[in-house]
Amino acid sequence: MSESRSRHVVVGSGSIARRHLRNLKHLYPDGETACVSASGRVIGANDVGADLVFADVSAAAAWRPEFAVIASPAPWHLTHALAFLEAGVPTLIEKPLAADISGAADELARLRSHAARVDIAYPLRHLSSAVRMRQLLQAQQAGTVLSVMCEVGQYLPDWRPDDDYRKNVSAQRRLGGGALLELSHEFDYLRWLFGDFADVQCALRNTGQLDVDVEDCVDALLRRSDGLVAAVHLDFLQRTVVRRCKVVGSAGTLHWDLALNRIDWEGPRAPRETLFSEPGFDRNEMYLHQLRHFREVASGRSVPLVAVEDGIATLALVDALRRADAEGQRIKLKS
Repeated sequence: MSESRSRHVVVGSGSIARRHLRNLKHLYPDGETACVSASGRVIGANDVGADLVFADVSAAAAWRPEFAVIASPAPWHLTHALAFLEAGVPTLIEKPLAADISGAADELARLRSHAARVDIAYPLRHLSSAVRMRQLLQAQQAGTVLSVMCEVGQYLPDWRPDDDYRKNVSAQRRLGGGALLELSHEFDYLRWLFGDFADVQCALRNTGQLDVDVEDCVDALLRRSDGLVAAVHLDFLQRTVVRRCKVVGSAGTLHWDLALNRIDWEGPRAPRETLFSEPGFDRNEMYLHQLRHFREVASGRSVPLVAVEDGIATLALVDALRRADAEGQRIKLKS
């Protein structure tokens, strides 16, 4: 399909859907972008920055877009994605793959049959410091990895200050909100950097600070089969944005600050030094790179970066963390 005739569809009309629509218009200014309201409510094309609006996903799929982006609330991701995939339309699915893995066996089996044309949108994999961090670990900069500590926190009302945060997806359990799913980026990049984990422990809390019906604080331990433990803290509470990962190894310690897009190194008897720093990196470039890459996937010229099996594994890990909290014990992950 030529640049002038490219067609793309975004399902959803929230903040991430509007970001995708803006980015598609930026990348393919001579193409057409369409939007479908996830809930079925009436929206205007100008309201979301699209060229046209379809009443439902069936009509949008019949338009034969080059690819679709599913940016609806998590409980509807699989239904919306399969409507496009089974009509032959490659599909980028916003994280998480679904709100939970229970009861989704049939839909996941159908999704697996289209795996070559599906990518899961975990944009931190497109962050420049993330790419460098993976290279450093593969080169064994830290030596044998002994422990990992991750933390992410930001005050939920500050995420989208122009909206009532309590009405956003992040704050509503029925729409797949809560810190565990909303901040599941950490679980995806941990698997990307360190492989699969064998079992988990978890404590979920609603502190009562935000007037929401979801967990706003998560503390988890993920243990690999060789004994490596990753400690993970997620919250909607911190007034200053924090997103960082510390990797302690036999040769020294890597300090990765995702918010500052920087990696520092502490070796034995040596001053701390910066191995990577790109503070001026435009965060939107992660999303642009993600769309560029997915266009290559949709055309068959590349393979998914976050494959269907990755999305399923992260969702299974989240499900195990919920069970670990509910049962108050360590939960084994299926191999």
